[in-house]
Amino acid sequence: MNKLAVLAAMSVAFFLCAAPALAADEAAGGAAAAGSALIYLGTAFGCGMIIIGAAYGISKIGSSAVESMARQPEVAGNINTAMIVAAALIEGATFFGLIVCLLTLFLGE
Repeated sequence: MNKLAVLAAMSVAFFLCAAPALAADEAAGGAAAAGSALIYLGTAFGCGMIIIGAAYGISKIGSSAVESMARQPEVAGNINTAMIVAAALIEGATFFGLIVCLLTLFLGE
């Protein structure tokens, strides 16, 4: 099976586990504590997925840039600049995703 399909299935499973936790009633007693644990687990999983995705994207950019520099050394400066800009954009999206995950964790309760 494709890695992306497995990753998507795992993230859907975690979100389905977290949905009842968010809908738990305070009067349910023990359900609130179990829901809180699932929220922490979902946040940790979300942060991990964001970091893994960013690392994969930056590594693909780096490997493609080095390969293209090896094929055409005369444009290495332009390729290097484009690589740095693309990596910075990925880092910005990663930080935004992490901030959203952490705000959901701390402000969602």
